Amino acid sequence: MQSTVDDDAASIAKPLGSEDLAILALESETIAGHSCSVIMVEGGLRRDGLLDRLAERIDRTPLLTCRLEERPEGYFWASDHHFDLENHLSATPMQRPCDRTGLCDAVAQLFEQHLDRTQPLWSIALFALDGGGSALVWRIHHALADGTTSALFAERLLWDSADNTVTTASLHTKQDIADSARRRKHLAALLGREFGRQHGASPFDGTVGTKREIALAEVSLSRLRQAAGAVDGATVNDAILAVVAGALRLWIEHQHGRLADVRVRVPVSLHGDHDGELNRDSYFSLQLPVHLVDPLARLQAVQRATSRRKVDADAERLELLYHDLAQLSPRLRQFATNLEDSPRRFALSVSNVPGPRSPVSVLGHPVTGSFGIAEIGERHALRIAVHSVADQLGFGLCADPQLVPNLQRMAVAIEEEAEALAEAVA
Repeated sequence: MQSTVDDDAASIAKPLGSEDLAILALESETIAGHSCSVIMVEGGLRRDGLLDRLAERIDRTPLLTCRLEERPEGYFWASDHHFDLENHLSATPMQRPCDRTGLCDAVAQLFEQHLDRTQPLWSIALFALDGGGSALVWRIHHALADGTTSALFAERLLWDSADNTVTTASLHTKQDIADSARRRKHLAALLGREFGRQHGASPFDGTVGTKREIALAEVSLSRLRQAAGAVDGATVNDAILAVVAGALRLWIEHQHGRLADVRVRVPVSLHGDHDGELNRDSYFSLQLPVHLVDPLARLQAVQRATSRRKVDADAERLELLYHDLAQLSPRLRQFATNLEDSPRRFALSVSNVPGPRSPVSVLGHPVTGSFGIAEIGERHALRIAVHSVADQLGFGLCADPQLVPNLQRMAVAIEEEAEALAEAVA
């Protein structure tokens, strides 16, 4: 089924922004630049039906019909005039339906493969699961779409009907942040937090290879929201970070026997109401209180740390800072990026992308869960991504198994720590 773009007037030639280029530069022989959604549905989805659905709706997401094109003036997303959906949807042949372990192994194998840069940088693989269910494994290059944009693409292409999934607009305007007196005060605090002293050694530091391991964990969103409500000002994202801190504690005790707090990077969507398909996010960093045994104490500590960063708009100010550095000197921006990417600055990223608040379906098949998977980085051998659908939070863990063994143990610990936090506030 070929879908072509023949009308020159409709052709796209969109230059990659500085964030997109920075992401593209991270890709190497050992690092693939894509992220992934693992979408679980009831019943057996058929490839031909899914292909028809995509063909009906692909014009809603014209960026997905563009390929990466290098021109003398730089990189562009340019219309692929030979775009063919058949090349982007595969029904993976297997001798029999796979269980959860088999699915994780299959996703890991896909994650080890780079997307073909001669075609639009996304691909969907369809798997049959034990019990008659199906899984959609949608890989998309991070330079093409961040987590919020990927959620928007899923809403436009897959869901039979859905409410707004993009709910993470920036809390501050650039005018507010650019106020000179306030900017100087808060910028100094930001620089201290993000570019200040070096931090302890990361348990996930090492030379990353080509092999990947994937693990999945499921948590009740409503129970975690209720737990967050027990701490004044705490959010679901704070509870997620507290749960991850507890799981890291158990894993580090088992693997290393010596505990130290772990610094994490927390991506923040800066999409506004009119950003459309822009790849626009930033981040802030904080120490996870791994040393704390009590799950409620961990949540309180996380809430205090994130509250300070939200009040000072660290993520928004950091985006402005990088933008200003790029305008002043691309090399200076790259130097700052390299400095921040050191494992002494953060050990791993933990991202959370909200999905549909209400149950959704694909071709009449209810979606039972969605898990985010994000690629690891050089000297950052573990990454955790979270997606939500209705009342289910899906944690996706991606790691280099040589540097982060027993990843399944960490996934189980996430589920246990979520339950422990919920019971602590009951």
